[in-house]
Amino acid sequence: MFEQTPQKSQQDDNYRVAWLIPSLRGGNYWHPVLSEFTRQFTKTLVYTAQWSGYAAGFENEFVVEVIGEQRLFKAQSTEGYNRNFIILSPKVIIHLLKFKPDVIFTNGFSLWTLLSILFKPIGKWRVTIAYEGSAPNIDCRDSQFRTFCRRIMAKWGDAFVTNSKAGKLYLTEVLGAQPELVFAQPYEVPVSAALLQQVQNSHPEQLRLLPKPIFLFVGQLIPRKGIRCLLKACATLKTRGRNDYTLLIIGEGEQRQELEAFSKEQDLPVKWLGWVDYGSLGNYFKVADVFVLPTIEDTWGMVVLEAMVFSKPILCSTGAGASEMVIEGENGYLFEPENIEELAKSMCRFMDGSDIAHMGSISQKLIAQYTPKAAAKFLADVTYFAFGSCEVTRS
Repeated sequence: MFEQTPQKSQQDDNYRVAWLIPSLRGGNYWHPVLSEFTRQFTKTLVYTAQWSGYAAGFENEFVVEVIGEQRLFKAQSTEGYNRNFIILSPKVIIHLLKFKPDVIFTNGFSLWTLLSILFKPIGKWRVTIAYEGSAPNIDCRDSQFRTFCRRIMAKWGDAFVTNSKAGKLYLTEVLGAQPELVFAQPYEVPVSAALLQQVQNSHPEQLRLLPKPIFLFVGQLIPRKGIRCLLKACATLKTRGRNDYTLLIIGEGEQRQELEAFSKEQDLPVKWLGWVDYGSLGNYFKVADVFVLPTIEDTWGMVVLEAMVFSKPILCSTGAGASEMVIEGENGYLFEPENIEELAKSMCRFMDGSDIAHMGSISQKLIAQYTPKAAAKFLADVTYFAFGSCEVTRS
């Protein structure tokens, strides 16, 4: 819990805050939080190397500057996150020295994070490192070089934020960040209005006529998301005579053709809906009964929270950081990544009598406290803490 000293006004024109987010392409989930944050800190600038424009309803709500471009050098390829090296423009420092921020929020342990720390004595700013969450191929605990570099950066960070308890453990136990500087609270959080910006069309309503329960997956169709495991769970259910449900899959990716071919070959009750605009997703969440995320690894898994906003029970693999939002048997069920049998059994629970409406209402109650406004308040408190103008009271 933060105690601000002195008490700050709702709007603060005194502090300059810079956000360094290497990629905002497809990052619409950032927009509600950055919008709320900018309402408090009016002198906020967001720097990025990839920008796909404002999400509907958030046009010009915060200021973005695109610096250079992000280039990927592919390294080790896995079924999880690829361990790529990201090259960013060092010109960000020129922009920062010109802007003269008091506090910098920098996302992850990128080149921009390293530069913002190296130039601290010159820029006289404070650095808060935002680490989305923990995942094996993002943590890279087996890489001595990456771990060494991150420990150096962590040593000079003034504060840290992360969405999950697992992220906090990584920062403190692996990188050696001081526990009193690390704050874990979901800050990448959704708002239902952003998912309902597009005018509702008739297509989602037609889906209500499909056999229930309706399970929904939303995400990239790539190996890391574990959709093959989900389809194999569906095939397992079929061998047991269970076809009394529907699985909706929203998304595109390199695996779509082979996965769709597998589902047709197995004659599974799966509907492939392709790409859906972020502003239309809410209509599909409304139609679904249960949301499922079979990911092998996800540092967070924002889509879980998006489903909870729409009062959906969750089936989630423990490979997602957002699995911490699921209370087993209360608002959903958890299963180990790639555990086909466990996933099939969990799906059966919803087909055999689990109170979907009640579990969905618990999801909604759990997520109610994690709003963009609450996230912005949390980040504002960390801003004051990093600058040394608030104290932290701990129980």
